[in-house]
Amino acid sequence: MSYKIQDNLTLIKARIRAAALRANRDPARVRLIAASKTVSCDGIREAVVAGITAFGENYIQEARSKIESVGRTDISWHLIGHLQTNKAKYAVRLFDMIHSIDSLNLAREVDKRAGKEKKVLPVLIQVNIAGEASKSGICPADAISLVREIATLENLSVRGLMTMPPYFNEPEKVRPYFRELKNLQAIIRKEKIPAIRMEELSMGMTGDFEAAVEEGATMVRIGTAIFGVRMQVR
Repeated sequence: MSYKIQDNLTLIKARIRAAALRANRDPARVRLIAASKTVSCDGIREAVVAGITAFGENYIQEARSKIESVGRTDISWHLIGHLQTNKAKYAVRLFDMIHSIDSLNLAREVDKRAGKEKKVLPVLIQVNIAGEASKSGICPADAISLVREIATLENLSVRGLMTMPPYFNEPEKVRPYFRELKNLQAIIRKEKIPAIRMEELSMGMTGDFEAAVEEGATMVRIGTAIFGVRMQVR
């Protein structure tokens, strides 16, 4: 399968750079996470050759087969989908970062499993900015208390926040949600919670990543613009 990934990547990087410069930001501060759900191992290898160094997966089983096949040399793997507590042990073994911690119960389980693996795992707190019932994530009002509680866990390193805003055809309609996550990050920073590194904002996908970059995203999760329209396998 061929996706013309190199051409797509060149265009995406140019758009990220332009968006960062419009916001007086350093483009190097924005990391591209290739959302590779349903993408074949050959497609991922093609992306690696094109220069992509980080991949985001949604499902444990699918990710496991890809990581075993493609490997970890010079690339990192991120869990960007919802994580069930009973699959925490697999996530800890497979991923270099988890973007979707949204409860103390889940955090404790991931912490326990990370301890058994003798590792400190970087994580992001998923915030349900819009309060959508169909999406995971803690509500903004409870985010600070969750971060405080997770700060006591020895095997997790909180690096920032993640969100999945409502879908709109117009990126400008999504911008307020990105801005709200940035504001929440600033509020948590002011709390100066020990052991918390509130550095990352994982937000923005194919249809709205430029607005996300302009509002402070440090990680954008882009799939379709890199790989083309996904095959539906679920």
